[in-house]
Amino acid sequence: MRKALIFPVLLGFAIALGAQTLPLTREEYVKMLYALQRSPGTKADIIAALRGRGIDFPVNDGLRDLTRSKGSNDAELNRALEEAGRRKADPVAAKFPDVKEAGELLEKTRANTLAAVEEMPDFVVKQQIERSMAFAGTGNFRPLDRLVVAVSYRTTGEETYKILAVNGLVRTNPEEKGSYEEAGGTSSTGEFVTVLSTIFKPESLTKFEAAETDVLRGRKAIVYSFSTDKEHAKELITATGYSTDSTIAGMQGRVWIDRQDARVLRIESDATDIPRDFIIRSAKRNIDYDWVSIAGEKYLLPSLSEVRLTDAQQGKGYETRNVIKFKEYKKYGSEVKILDDDIKPEDTKKPN
Repeated sequence: MRKALIFPVLLGFAIALGAQTLPLTREEYVKMLYALQRSPGTKADIIAALRGRGIDFPVNDGLRDLTRSKGSNDAELNRALEEAGRRKADPVAAKFPDVKEAGELLEKTRANTLAAVEEMPDFVVKQQIERSMAFAGTGNFRPLDRLVVAVSYRTTGEETYKILAVNGLVRTNPEEKGSYEEAGGTSSTGEFVTVLSTIFKPESLTKFEAAETDVLRGRKAIVYSFSTDKEHAKELITATGYSTDSTIAGMQGRVWIDRQDARVLRIESDATDIPRDFIIRSAKRNIDYDWVSIAGEKYLLPSLSEVRLTDAQQGKGYETRNVIKFKEYKKYGSEVKILDDDIKPEDTKKPN
């Protein structure tokens, strides 16, 4: 089985404007979807067209169903269609920034993020983790298990994990560990301050480019693409099973920044420069951030994360998916309690 995916990483700065092209018509988009079944590799082209060109038609339930059907219910493709639909519905919010606005927003976000890191308190939070697996590229994930994990974060950067329940069975006297890898399978760490702070530290030399606009959870945002090489990213990916093997990778992805508050709303990242002979072929992580209250103060912290690893075993490709919900942020030292919502029997049932 595979395990840890850790993102220390990133930074720098460069901004460019993309060329303006005509938006996709409904006919073009539907034709692309039907071609996708014959050529799965064209998914990236469809997503790029949705994000780069936009659409000239409204998104309705019929198109959503067709996208899920022809795209094997691919989450990234579904999100790209919804993003394009929001931009179509609200062109004012979707107005692309000029170089000056894009640069100023990025620098404000850098300052706000690094200041927030310094002011972050010690805290505890409960993670509800649903893990599943599929043959690579199918999108047909089968549930593996459901974990409830208590995570303690210290301002020193230390994170400790206690597995409180597995598939609805509550553990007694769980031990603190450096991750939840003791449960086997895929695990991840570093979702809290690490990713954000390293993205915006100048010494990481991340390259940024204003790519598009979006409306996320009602907030107008500019979406920046970013990348950093493995020398500066130092993203650690570890595979475990009969033996343990690790590698260092680079990183690229996109970051959503609130145009008004200059704070990060979402990060999507992919590992780059993974050695060809390494068992894990791809590593992706998405994190949504939202405001939470801890001891009466507001902080921007993860609300939802999705981690995906694709590996090759005996000539077959497998993809694991961890969906992590962050619940009940509290002051450090507070007790994390198991509630009925954490151990619903229906949430752990396997399909027939």
